[in-house]
Amino acid sequence: MSGFTISLTHFKCNLLRSPCQWLDSIEIHNSNLARLLCMTIPARCPFEREIKLCDRTIFRIPPLCKLNPFYEQIIGLRFKCLSYLADKCGEDVAVYC
Repeated sequence: MSGFTISLTHFKCNLLRSPCQWLDSIEIHNSNLARLLCMTIPARCPFEREIKLCDRTIFRIPPLCKLNPFYEQIIGLRFKCLSYLADKCGEDVAVYC
């Protein structure tokens, strides 16, 4: 039975590897696409929150984005877009930060 579990885990890793490699291989050559992705992909995790009452933190919701198996690749894609806009197009990317 443990052999089956190892095979299933290996299969799951292979399923995630292809989309990760695909996201890593995307090259940006279009300023409109770069702007769209910079506006769509948030600069920081949108789920992280601090719930406060009278300037006291009651509880904190941790960033759950790290649980996303494609998080690093999506953030890398956003960085590629920002770099393209700054280096190739000469735009001020501060509006996307």
